[in-house]
Amino acid sequence: MNERLNHLIEIARGVRMTEPQKTEQRISFAYGTAKIENDNVTREMVERAAAKSE
Repeated sequence: MNERLNHLIEIARGVRMTEPQKTEQRISFAYGTAKIENDNVTREMVERAAAKSE
């Protein structure tokens, strides 16, 4: 790997997400995955489902 990429990987290793950031990442992932399977899924639907599971 080149030096710049190695530097960016080292920076990324030090990133620690907050709980709200983790929640947003989970919602985003779930929405993207569900949308592939069912075009009728909305982000709001996923957000509501996530809120119920907390």
